[in-house]
Amino acid sequence: MGCCGPARDGVAGRGTEGELAAAGFSAAAADRAASQDRGASLDLGTALDPETLQRLAAAASGELRLVELPGGAFRMGSDDALAYPEDGEGPVRTVTLQPFAIAATTVTIADFAVFVLDTGYVTDAERFGNALVFGGLLPEELRAHTPRVAATPWWHQIAGASWHHPEGPGSTAEHRTHHPVTQVSQRDAVAYAEWVGARLPTEAEWEFASRGGLDQQPFPWGTEREPDGVPRMNTFVGRFPDAPTAPVGTVAADAFAPNGYGLYNTTGNVWEWTTGVFSASDDRPVMRGGSYLCHASYCRRYRTSARTAVTADTSLGHAGFRLALHRSSAPSSARSADAS
Repeated sequence: MGCCGPARDGVAGRGTEGELAAAGFSAAAADRAASQDRGASLDLGTALDPETLQRLAAAASGELRLVELPGGAFRMGSDDALAYPEDGEGPVRTVTLQPFAIAATTVTIADFAVFVLDTGYVTDAERFGNALVFGGLLPEELRAHTPRVAATPWWHQIAGASWHHPEGPGSTAEHRTHHPVTQVSQRDAVAYAEWVGARLPTEAEWEFASRGGLDQQPFPWGTEREPDGVPRMNTFVGRFPDAPTAPVGTVAADAFAPNGYGLYNTTGNVWEWTTGVFSASDDRPVMRGGSYLCHASYCRRYRTSARTAVTADTSLGHAGFRLALHRSSAPSSARSADAS
Protein backbone atom coordinates (compact mmCIF):
# COMPACT_ATOMS: atom_id res chain seq x y z
CA MET A 1 0.00 0.00 0.00
CA GLY A 2 2.87 2.31 -0.80
CA CYS A 3 0.86 5.11 -2.41
CA CYS A 4 -1.25 5.11 0.73
CA GLY A 5 1.75 5.96 2.85
CA PRO A 6 3.74 4.22 5.57
CA ALA A 7 2.89 4.59 9.23
CA ARG A 8 4.96 6.61 11.67
CA ASP A 9 5.16 3.58 14.00
CA GLY A 10 7.33 5.46 16.47
CA VAL A 11 10.20 6.06 14.04
CA ALA A 12 9.66 9.66 13.04
CA GLY A 13 13.09 11.00 13.80
CA ARG A 14 13.26 9.23 17.14
CA GLY A 15 13.98 5.56 16.50
CA THR A 16 17.19 3.64 16.99
CA GLU A 17 18.78 2.07 13.93
CA GLY A 18 17.13 -1.23 14.79
CA GLU A 19 13.71 0.36 15.25
CA LEU A 20 13.97 2.19 11.96
CA ALA A 21 15.09 -0.92 10.12
CA ALA A 22 12.22 -2.89 11.61
CA ALA A 23 9.83 -0.26 10.31
CA GLY A 24 11.23 -0.48 6.79
CA PHE A 25 13.96 2.16 6.80
CA SER A 26 17.40 1.25 5.51
CA ALA A 27 20.41 1.30 7.85
CA ALA A 28 21.79 4.37 6.09
CA ALA A 29 18.44 6.07 6.52
CA ALA A 30 18.53 5.20 10.20
CA ASP A 31 21.80 7.10 10.60
CA ARG A 32 20.34 10.12 8.80
CA ALA A 33 17.16 9.98 10.89
CA ALA A 34 19.20 9.96 14.08
CA SER A 35 21.04 13.04 12.84
CA GLN A 36 17.73 14.69 12.03
CA ASP A 37 16.47 13.95 15.52
CA ARG A 38 19.52 15.54 17.12
CA GLY A 39 18.92 18.64 15.01
CA ALA A 40 15.17 18.71 15.41
CA SER A 41 15.29 21.64 17.80
CA LEU A 42 17.35 23.74 15.39
CA ASP A 43 15.71 26.48 13.37
CA LEU A 44 14.77 24.89 10.05
CA GLY A 45 12.85 27.94 8.92
CA THR A 46 9.59 26.07 9.45
CA ALA A 47 8.36 27.67 12.68
CA LEU A 48 4.89 29.19 12.38
CA ASP A 49 5.10 32.91 13.07
CA PRO A 50 2.00 34.78 14.32
CA GLU A 51 1.69 36.94 11.21
CA THR A 52 1.61 33.93 8.90
CA LEU A 53 -0.93 32.19 11.10
CA GLN A 54 -3.15 35.27 10.99
CA ARG A 55 -2.94 35.39 7.19
CA LEU A 56 -3.79 31.70 6.85
CA ALA A 57 -6.75 32.04 9.23
CA ALA A 58 -8.04 35.16 7.48
CA ALA A 59 -8.63 33.09 4.34
CA ALA A 60 -11.18 30.84 6.09
CA SER A 61 -14.73 31.07 4.77
CA GLY A 62 -16.28 31.13 8.24
CA GLU A 63 -18.84 28.57 7.08
CA LEU A 64 -19.17 24.89 7.98
CA ARG A 65 -21.04 23.41 5.03
CA LEU A 66 -22.86 20.27 6.15
CA VAL A 67 -24.97 17.97 3.99
CA GLU A 68 -27.81 16.26 5.85
CA LEU A 69 -28.30 12.66 4.79
CA PRO A 70 -31.22 10.37 5.63
CA GLY A 71 -29.25 7.23 6.36
CA GLY A 72 -31.00 3.94 5.76
CA ALA A 73 -29.76 0.70 4.24
CA PHE A 74 -27.05 0.51 1.58
CA ARG A 75 -24.67 -2.09 0.19
CA MET A 76 -21.22 -1.44 1.58
CA GLY A 77 -17.93 -2.81 0.26
CA SER A 78 -17.01 -4.37 -3.06
CA ASP A 79 -16.20 -7.74 -4.57
CA ASP A 80 -15.55 -6.48 -8.09
CA ALA A 81 -12.33 -6.87 -10.08
CA LEU A 82 -10.99 -3.48 -8.95
CA ALA A 83 -11.22 -4.30 -5.26
CA TYR A 84 -8.35 -5.35 -2.99
CA PRO A 85 -9.61 -8.37 -0.98
CA GLU A 86 -6.59 -8.10 1.34
CA ASP A 87 -7.81 -4.64 2.38
CA GLY A 88 -11.11 -6.00 3.64
CA GLU A 89 -13.20 -4.29 0.96
CA GLY A 90 -15.46 -7.32 0.77
CA PRO A 91 -17.70 -9.05 1.21
CA VAL A 92 -20.49 -6.76 0.08
CA ARG A 93 -22.86 -6.42 3.02
CA THR A 94 -25.99 -4.44 3.81
CA VAL A 95 -25.45 -1.76 6.43
CA THR A 96 -28.17 0.43 7.94
CA LEU A 97 -27.35 3.93 9.15
CA GLN A 98 -29.15 6.49 11.25
CA PRO A 99 -29.56 9.98 9.75
CA PHE A 100 -26.38 12.04 9.92
CA ALA A 101 -24.73 15.13 8.47
CA ILE A 102 -21.33 15.30 6.81
CA ALA A 103 -19.19 18.15 5.52
CA ALA A 104 -19.32 18.90 1.80
CA THR A 105 -15.53 19.31 1.74
CA THR A 106 -12.51 18.32 3.72
CA VAL A 107 -11.19 20.74 6.32
CA THR A 108 -8.94 23.28 4.61
CA ILE A 109 -5.62 24.76 5.61
CA ALA A 110 -7.38 28.05 6.38
CA ASP A 111 -9.95 26.27 8.56
CA PHE A 112 -7.23 24.53 10.51
CA ALA A 113 -5.35 27.80 10.95
CA VAL A 114 -8.38 29.28 12.72
CA PHE A 115 -8.32 26.34 15.13
CA VAL A 116 -4.61 26.78 15.84
CA LEU A 117 -5.03 30.55 16.23
CA ASP A 118 -7.81 30.04 18.75
CA THR A 119 -6.28 27.19 20.75
CA GLY A 120 -2.52 27.19 20.20
CA TYR A 121 -2.79 23.51 19.24
CA VAL A 122 0.44 21.69 18.34
CA THR A 123 0.08 18.79 15.91
CA ASP A 124 1.75 15.41 16.15
CA ALA A 125 4.05 16.29 13.23
CA GLU A 126 5.18 19.42 15.07
CA ARG A 127 5.74 17.50 18.29
CA PHE A 128 7.69 14.72 16.59
CA GLY A 129 9.61 17.26 14.52
CA ASN A 130 8.98 15.63 11.14
CA ALA A 131 6.45 14.01 8.83
CA LEU A 132 6.27 11.91 5.68
CA VAL A 133 6.45 13.57 2.25
CA PHE A 134 6.31 12.26 -1.32
CA GLY A 135 9.80 12.56 -2.80
CA GLY A 136 8.56 13.99 -6.07
CA LEU A 137 7.55 17.16 -4.22
CA LEU A 138 10.99 17.68 -2.67
CA PRO A 139 14.00 19.62 -3.95
CA GLU A 140 16.91 17.44 -5.00
CA GLU A 141 18.96 18.17 -1.86
CA LEU A 142 16.23 16.88 0.42
CA ARG A 143 15.52 13.88 -1.80
CA ALA A 144 19.18 12.89 -1.71
CA HIS A 145 19.84 13.31 2.00
CA THR A 146 16.70 12.34 3.90
CA PRO A 147 15.55 8.93 5.20
CA ARG A 148 13.36 6.91 2.87
CA VAL A 149 11.07 3.96 3.49
CA ALA A 150 12.87 0.94 2.05
CA ALA A 151 9.76 -0.75 0.63
CA THR A 152 8.34 2.48 -0.82
CA PRO A 153 11.35 4.77 -1.39
CA TRP A 154 9.27 7.65 -2.74
CA TRP A 155 8.29 8.38 0.88
CA HIS A 156 10.76 10.56 2.77
CA GLN A 157 10.87 11.50 6.44
CA ILE A 158 11.31 15.29 6.42
CA ALA A 159 12.33 17.32 9.45
CA GLY A 160 10.12 20.40 9.80
CA ALA A 161 7.27 19.11 7.63
CA SER A 162 3.90 20.03 9.14
CA TRP A 163 0.46 21.34 8.19
CA HIS A 164 1.81 24.84 7.47
CA HIS A 165 4.99 23.60 5.72
CA PRO A 166 3.62 20.44 4.08
CA GLU A 167 6.88 19.54 2.32
CA GLY A 168 9.18 20.86 5.05
CA PRO A 169 11.83 23.57 4.65
CA GLY A 170 11.24 25.84 1.68
CA SER A 171 7.55 24.95 1.34
CA THR A 172 4.56 27.00 2.48
CA ALA A 173 0.80 26.62 2.80
CA GLU A 174 0.07 30.26 1.99
CA HIS A 175 -0.71 29.75 -1.69
CA ARG A 176 -3.07 26.83 -1.00
CA THR A 177 -5.24 27.96 1.89
CA HIS A 178 -8.35 26.41 0.30
CA HIS A 179 -6.68 23.05 -0.23
CA PRO A 180 -7.24 20.25 2.27
CA VAL A 181 -5.09 20.49 5.35
CA THR A 182 -2.54 17.65 5.35
CA GLN A 183 0.20 16.41 7.68
CA VAL A 184 -2.47 15.93 10.35
CA SER A 185 -2.74 12.69 12.30
CA GLN A 186 -6.01 11.12 13.31
CA ARG A 187 -5.41 12.51 16.79
CA ASP A 188 -5.10 16.00 15.32
CA ALA A 189 -8.29 15.49 13.32
CA VAL A 190 -10.19 14.41 16.43
CA ALA A 191 -8.92 17.46 18.33
CA TYR A 192 -10.14 19.77 15.58
CA ALA A 193 -13.52 18.03 15.40
CA GLU A 194 -14.02 18.37 19.14
CA TRP A 195 -13.20 22.07 18.96
CA VAL A 196 -15.82 22.55 16.24
CA GLY A 197 -18.39 20.48 18.13
CA ALA A 198 -18.44 17.71 15.55
CA ARG A 199 -16.72 14.34 15.03
CA LEU A 200 -15.09 12.22 12.36
CA PRO A 201 -17.41 10.08 10.25
CA THR A 202 -17.67 6.36 10.81
CA GLU A 203 -16.35 4.27 7.97
CA ALA A 204 -19.88 3.29 6.93
CA GLU A 205 -21.08 6.90 7.00
CA TRP A 206 -18.12 7.94 4.89
CA GLU A 207 -18.82 5.30 2.23
CA PHE A 208 -22.57 5.99 2.20
CA ALA A 209 -21.85 9.68 1.63
CA SER A 210 -19.08 9.06 -0.91
CA ARG A 211 -21.35 6.92 -3.08
CA GLY A 212 -23.71 9.86 -3.51
CA GLY A 213 -26.82 7.70 -3.68
CA LEU A 214 -25.44 5.23 -6.22
CA ASP A 215 -25.40 1.48 -5.59
CA GLN A 216 -22.17 -0.51 -5.90
CA GLN A 217 -20.47 1.91 -8.27
CA PRO A 218 -16.68 2.24 -7.97
CA PHE A 219 -16.71 6.01 -8.37
CA PRO A 220 -18.98 8.69 -6.88
CA TRP A 221 -20.29 9.47 -10.39
CA GLY A 222 -20.69 5.91 -11.70
CA THR A 223 -18.80 3.12 -13.44
CA GLU A 224 -16.24 4.84 -15.66
CA ARG A 225 -13.17 6.44 -14.14
CA GLU A 226 -13.01 9.23 -16.74
CA PRO A 227 -16.31 9.55 -18.61
CA ASP A 228 -15.66 10.98 -22.09
CA GLY A 229 -11.97 11.15 -21.20
CA VAL A 230 -12.51 13.93 -18.65
CA PRO A 231 -10.87 13.57 -15.21
CA ARG A 232 -13.31 13.69 -12.31
CA MET A 233 -10.76 13.52 -9.48
CA ASN A 234 -7.18 14.39 -8.59
CA THR A 235 -4.88 11.37 -8.98
CA PHE A 236 -1.36 10.74 -10.26
CA VAL A 237 -1.03 11.25 -14.04
CA GLY A 238 1.94 9.74 -15.87
CA ARG A 239 4.20 6.87 -14.82
CA PHE A 240 4.22 6.40 -11.05
CA PRO A 241 6.24 7.46 -9.11
CA ASP A 242 8.94 9.30 -11.04
CA ALA A 243 7.49 10.44 -14.37
CA PRO A 244 4.39 12.58 -13.84
CA THR A 245 2.89 14.32 -16.84
CA ALA A 246 0.72 16.68 -14.79
CA PRO A 247 1.20 18.62 -11.54
CA VAL A 248 1.40 16.43 -8.42
CA GLY A 249 -0.17 17.54 -5.16
CA THR A 250 -3.42 18.66 -3.62
CA VAL A 251 -6.06 20.79 -5.34
CA ALA A 252 -8.77 22.93 -3.76
CA ALA A 253 -11.14 21.09 -1.45
CA ASP A 254 -14.06 21.91 -3.76
CA ALA A 255 -12.32 21.14 -7.04
CA PHE A 256 -14.21 18.97 -9.55
CA ALA A 257 -17.96 18.45 -9.58
CA PRO A 258 -19.68 17.19 -6.41
CA ASN A 259 -21.35 13.80 -6.18
CA GLY A 260 -25.08 13.23 -6.04
CA TYR A 261 -25.22 14.26 -2.38
CA GLY A 262 -23.18 17.42 -2.90
CA LEU A 263 -19.87 16.16 -1.51
CA TYR A 264 -16.59 17.15 -3.18
CA ASN A 265 -13.50 15.01 -3.73
CA THR A 266 -14.47 11.89 -1.84
CA THR A 267 -12.09 10.03 -4.14
CA GLY A 268 -8.62 11.28 -5.00
CA ASN A 269 -6.94 14.42 -3.64
CA VAL A 270 -6.40 13.29 -0.02
CA TRP A 271 -7.09 10.24 2.08
CA GLU A 272 -9.64 10.98 4.81
CA TRP A 273 -9.54 9.82 8.41
CA THR A 274 -12.53 7.92 9.81
CA THR A 275 -13.30 6.32 13.18
CA GLY A 276 -13.16 2.81 11.73
CA VAL A 277 -10.48 0.22 12.50
CA PHE A 278 -8.89 -1.96 9.83
CA SER A 279 -9.92 -5.38 11.14
CA ALA A 280 -10.68 -7.36 14.27
CA SER A 281 -6.95 -8.08 14.63
CA ASP A 282 -5.67 -4.68 13.45
CA ASP A 283 -6.92 -1.65 15.36
CA ARG A 284 -5.19 0.98 13.24
CA PRO A 285 -7.64 3.70 12.15
CA VAL A 286 -8.97 3.53 8.62
CA MET A 287 -8.56 6.19 5.96
CA ARG A 288 -10.80 6.30 2.91
CA GLY A 289 -10.92 7.80 -0.58
CA GLY A 290 -7.44 7.57 -2.07
CA SER A 291 -5.26 10.54 -2.95
CA TYR A 292 -3.31 12.47 -5.55
CA LEU A 293 -0.73 9.64 -5.48
CA CYS A 294 -3.11 6.86 -6.50
CA HIS A 295 -2.36 5.34 -9.92
CA ALA A 296 -3.89 2.41 -11.78
CA SER A 297 -0.49 0.73 -12.18
CA TYR A 298 0.19 0.60 -8.46
CA CYS A 299 -2.65 1.72 -6.18
CA ARG A 300 -6.18 1.90 -7.54
CA ARG A 301 -7.59 2.93 -4.19
CA TYR A 302 -9.31 5.99 -5.67
CA ARG A 303 -12.69 4.25 -5.31
CA THR A 304 -15.71 4.51 -3.03
CA SER A 305 -15.05 1.16 -1.32
CA ALA A 306 -11.24 1.38 -1.04
CA ARG A 307 -9.60 1.58 2.37
CA THR A 308 -6.23 1.66 4.06
CA ALA A 309 -4.91 2.12 7.60
CA VAL A 310 -1.98 3.71 9.41
CA THR A 311 -1.30 4.46 13.06
CA ALA A 312 -3.21 7.28 14.75
CA ASP A 313 -0.07 9.41 15.17
CA THR A 314 0.98 9.22 11.51
CA SER A 315 1.13 12.48 9.54
CA LEU A 316 1.18 12.27 5.75
CA GLY A 317 1.36 14.78 2.94
CA HIS A 318 -1.70 13.29 1.25
CA ALA A 319 -4.05 12.71 4.20
CA GLY A 320 -6.71 15.00 5.64
CA PHE A 321 -10.26 14.72 7.02
CA ARG A 322 -13.85 15.94 6.89
CA LEU A 323 -16.35 16.35 9.70
CA ALA A 324 -19.63 14.65 10.54
CA LEU A 325 -22.49 15.09 13.02
CA HIS A 326 -25.37 13.03 14.29
CA ARG A 327 -28.56 14.47 12.83
CA SER A 328 -29.88 14.94 16.35
CA SER A 329 -27.11 17.54 16.68
CA ALA A 330 -28.32 20.68 14.99
CA PRO A 331 -25.72 21.83 12.46
CA SER A 332 -26.17 25.39 13.66
CA SER A 333 -24.74 24.36 17.02
CA ALA A 334 -21.44 23.40 15.43
CA ARG A 335 -18.68 25.96 15.65
CA SER A 336 -17.80 27.57 12.33
CA ALA A 337 -14.13 27.78 11.46
CA ASP A 338 -13.90 31.54 11.06
CA ALA A 339 -11.15 33.94 11.96
CA SER A 340 -13.19 36.30 14.10
